[in-house]
Amino acid sequence: MVWIQRRRLLASCLCITATVFLLVTLQVVVELGKFERKKFKNSDLRAGHAKMEEEPVHLYPLPGKETLILKRKNQLETDSYPIMLWWSPLTGETGRLGQCGADECFFTINRTYLHHPMTKAFLFYGTDFNIDSLPLPRKAHHDWALFHEESPKNNYKLFHKPVITLFNYTATFSRHSHLPLTTQYLEGVEVLKSLRYLVPLRSKNNLRRRLAPLVYIQSDCDPPSDRDSYVRELMTYIEVDSYGECLRNKDLPQQLKNPASMDADGFYRIIAQYKFILAFENAVCDDYITEKFWRPLKLGVVPVYYGSPSIADWLPSNRSAILVSEFAHPRELANYIRQLDHDDRMYEAYIEWKLKGEVSNQRLLTALRERKWGVQDVHQDNYIDAFECMVCTKVWDNIRLQEKGLPPKRWKADVSHLSCPEPAVFAFSPLAPRWSSLREMWIPSFEQSKKEAQALRWLVDRNKNFSAQEFWALVFKD
Repeated sequence: MVWIQRRRLLASCLCITATVFLLVTLQVVVELGKFERKKFKNSDLRAGHAKMEEEPVHLYPLPGKETLILKRKNQLETDSYPIMLWWSPLTGETGRLGQCGADECFFTINRTYLHHPMTKAFLFYGTDFNIDSLPLPRKAHHDWALFHEESPKNNYKLFHKPVITLFNYTATFSRHSHLPLTTQYLEGVEVLKSLRYLVPLRSKNNLRRRLAPLVYIQSDCDPPSDRDSYVRELMTYIEVDSYGECLRNKDLPQQLKNPASMDADGFYRIIAQYKFILAFENAVCDDYITEKFWRPLKLGVVPVYYGSPSIADWLPSNRSAILVSEFAHPRELANYIRQLDHDDRMYEAYIEWKLKGEVSNQRLLTALRERKWGVQDVHQDNYIDAFECMVCTKVWDNIRLQEKGLPPKRWKADVSHLSCPEPAVFAFSPLAPRWSSLREMWIPSFEQSKKEAQALRWLVDRNKNFSAQEFWALVFKD
């Protein structure tokens, strides 16, 4: 009897234990469920936050420029907005509603909009501008806009009056352009004043035991400026360390041989050791000023400059660069550099502005302050955005004029928007066989581009499509 009671007691204890275990397990499950729901919710919030941060992925992601990427045709009624058609597919955008101040325009590379009634402007990238396909016939309300920041050798036709005057709006390296890009390679005043890479003169004097006074780095050999001929002659009068493919006599470290490394810290450190750098442009055009000029100024190296005839208008101070145009012959330039190399006081006069952090050129300061775009600055539009918005705004200005019953304002480019003289060679340097073919090409190429410009203008003014055969027949017509 006692044994039976013990078994009943044990069974009761087991039941109670099982019940407690079930209750505890149930509670654990509930709590885990709450935790998982909370975790899931928090995960969603983080994912949503990340999505918010990643969502505005456009070709030019800049704060304050609201854009709408079209994923479906019915997301935007293009009839409501002026269409800006990139005839040169520079941006690669098939459809984007761009906000330009109070105005909005639809930007696209889709040529099916050619005959759309709201297509108001065609945007061209100069290097890709060619006769193979143009948006003809051109209607009265069709504006043409040119973006061309590169060397004239990429497309000489644009540099002649018959072609440049086809465009209503321009963004070029010329200060006379509707959107000047003259300072396109300069981030701002602060990089000019910066002493980050400046090597003290005493150290540079010590480095002269193994380095030449001058450095030259070019891999685009024998361009229209004929710079290699000048440097080759200069080398007979003074030592020059040449690292590029052109006239190379010194090698960069292997990791810096890629052209993409020319903005690398290691590359800057090497160049900053030199006293002077040969900063020669590939073409001679007013206001065509590239990184070849600005880079040494940022590094504390004195540029020996050849290129833009108007360069004096853009110097940080009156004595910040040596201008090749002021010397009759490379021999004279070599003598002057040698003099500076041996006279610290004379040399320091060229870097005094940097040591003091004084940029005195008001034209340069004003251009940097007033430009509507930035260079490597995420807080500003880049110059392509600024170009698009310039055209968009001018198109809207004319729409508003017409709504008031007023005639639209007609804009037109002129020859000052792209000004380059005919290429020339330096007479003191005879043509060597390995360079002759390329050196001799630029002058006849420029001359032919005049005929091409005249032929193109005649065909465009006829205002109907034409074939390449018609074009070349006109070019080579007697």
